[in-house]
Amino acid sequence: MRTSDGVYLAVVEFGGDGPPVLLLHGLMGRATTWWPQTRWLTRHGRVLAVDARGHGRSQAAGPWTTARMAADAAEVIEQAGAGPAVVIGHSMGGLHGLVLAAQRPDLVRALVVEDMAVDFRDATGRNLDDARAWFGAVPQPFPSLAAVRQAFGHPRPEFGEYMAECVEERADGYHLLTRVGDAVQIAAEWAAVDHWAAVGAVRCPTLLLEAEQSVAPVGHMVELARRIPGAWHVRVPGTGHLVHAGAPAAYRATVERFLAGLP
Repeated sequence: MRTSDGVYLAVVEFGGDGPPVLLLHGLMGRATTWWPQTRWLTRHGRVLAVDARGHGRSQAAGPWTTARMAADAAEVIEQAGAGPAVVIGHSMGGLHGLVLAAQRPDLVRALVVEDMAVDFRDATGRNLDDARAWFGAVPQPFPSLAAVRQAFGHPRPEFGEYMAECVEERADGYHLLTRVGDAVQIAAEWAAVDHWAAVGAVRCPTLLLEAEQSVAPVGHMVELARRIPGAWHVRVPGTGHLVHAGAPAAYRATVERFLAGLP
């Protein structure tokens, strides 16, 4: 599909009937990383996932702001033409979903946010230089998919498996689908801007899933739940940032319990 500012976005249809369920991946991810969850989510509606701009098979074109990328998600729902969606987002995708729910409540029936923060400004001891250093240390090209898994899979093997789906093979080896410079620009906004105002505007049913080893500041997702009327906060024991990949059974049980209670 083409966005209103002319950027091509790759949208993946996973099947299912009924109201749309839109899946939004995290930074450096892609739509197809949701495939294991789509096997059961298709019982709850028509499941779509989108490669965010600069990710997967979508065009690498800014602006790289949260507002623009949330607007992209809104346009996916509008072009699907099937009414308000259940929006499920991980990390960056959770932030985009939350801002979408705040700005376009007509398009969001319910919201699931996985391990996300709306304010990273100095709260975690990280800064943009840290992000540049981390991305700059990624050893591209990778000689094999096993090397991708090894580079990203410690201490959480599920992250290595996840990232092995987010590369493409070229003549000299495997490269990340997302350009490092683009990822740094996206992260730069998180180091400078907070989205607490959007939190206060969310009115749809909301599930907040937090990893035990979360990337969010301590207490942050509890505070999100306090500010969103009726929000349900669940901390999943034994998990890292990729809750849906690291604890798929617990993730499914929690999300399906939430979906079963929707009006």
